Amino acid sequence: MATRNLDRETIVSALKRLFEHLCERGIVGEICLLGGAVMVLSFKARPATKDVDAIFSPSGTIRELAFALGIELGLPENWLNDGAKGFLSSNHEVAAGDLPQFDHLRVTAPTAEYMLAMKCMAAGIATGAGEPDDTADIGFLMQHLNVKTVERALEVIARYYPDSSVPVRTRFLLEDLLGGPP
Repeated sequence: MATRNLDRETIVSALKRLFEHLCERGIVGEICLLGGAVMVLSFKARPATKDVDAIFSPSGTIRELAFALGIELGLPENWLNDGAKGFLSSNHEVAAGDLPQFDHLRVTAPTAEYMLAMKCMAAGIATGAGEPDDTADIGFLMQHLNVKTVERALEVIARYYPDSSVPVRTRFLLEDLLGGPP
């Protein structure tokens, strides 16, 4: 199947169908959106994303339902995945904000500060065709949070990740975006 970008309407519709299936089974689920889906739904920073990175529970049930929904709605095979969970911090900070909520599906996303820290840690400079790289998202989040110096950006990251784990490429990226070393 050809890659299909997921816009706000598509993501919300898919989450609504996921809720309906959970409701039919009498299951209450939780999903914490990550990555591009947060940039689309929470921050409205871009029109679409290639997939919905998330952590979710109950994971087996939601994974099974997501696969079936992908077929039903013509979504990419791994439209809902947990591929970004490696960037989670032990200081996991989330909020529901203005995300859609359903009786049987609680939806959350990282706070803006946590999202900036995760994006900086991922610092994926090159991505697939048609998908904005992390640089655009980092720039948007820094503007949203009024982060104007490398030092301030590193302070935000330090709230979630130890300094020793911050990749050198992240520091260089911040210097490029903010104009110089800390």
